[in-house]
This record gives sequence, structure tokens and C-alpha cells, in this order.
Amino acid sequence: MSFLLPKLSSKKAVDQAIKSTAEKVLVLRFGRDNDPVCLQLDDILSKTSSDLSKMATIYLVDVDQTPVYTHYFDISYIPSTVFFFNGQHMKVDYGSPDHTKFVGSFKTKQDFIDLIEVIYRGAMRGKLIVQSPIDPKNIPKYDLLYQDI
Repeated sequence: MSFLLPKLSSKKAVDQAIKSTAEKVLVLRFGRDNDPVCLQLDDILSKTSSDLSKMATIYLVDVDQTPVYTHYFDISYIPSTVFFFNGQHMKVDYGSPDHTKFVGSFKTKQDFIDLIEVIYRGAMRGKLIVQSPIDPKNIPKYDLLYQDI
């Protein structure tokens, strides 16, 4: 399903997407096209992208082609999904120590849609961090370990 979503394959392309996506949530999925969990997430992202097109723009970012961002966002597990709004990194409180990204795949399309709606509404009101609407049992649990991916 990865082929249905646009890809960003350089730091410059990611920079441009962050700067140019206005009045929408920018969704950056960091991962690898051949990883099974990334493919599961990509399926959810591609199936929801048209429904969310007024609120969100979704890109896939290969962790091997953008090491600057992989390091900057401390991506040690893939897939990791990062959100922006008008060039501003949006943080989400998932009830975990890391508010900077969503690690793993969403359990359902509805979980992802609900999260985008909450980020969008919060960002439109000037918030830089929002509370996750996803049921905590649907959020993958990871220990924060520093390791190479």
C-alpha cells in the first residue's frame, strides 16, 4: 500500500513539506517500505487519506534516506509518526513519556481519524500539545531505549 502515498526521500523534501503545508495537519510516517508493521500502518494511512484530505496531508519518509530527521526525532522504533501544523511540531499526550511521535501502527482507521481531528482542532485553537483520543489499550507500549534502528 506504500505506493499509494507520496514519499519524501531527502532532508530537503521533508523541510519543504514542513514549510509549505498550511492550515492542515502534516503527517510524516517514518519507516521502511518493506517492514511489515510499516505496511500495516501505510494501509490505514492510505485508506483514510482521502477522507482526511481537508484536514491532513500524509507523507511516507524512509528512515535510511533522512538520517538527520531520524536522529532529530530520536526514531529508534519504526514506524514512528510525527505531526506538524503550519510548520510547528505538534505533540500529543498518549499517556506515555514520549509526546513527540506515535510509535507503531494504529489499531483501527477510526483511531487515526480521531487523532487527526483532535490535532487539527487543537492546532486551530493555537495548542501545541493535545490529549490523545485513542483508547490507551490501543496504543502500543514501548520502553524508551536508545538504540540503533
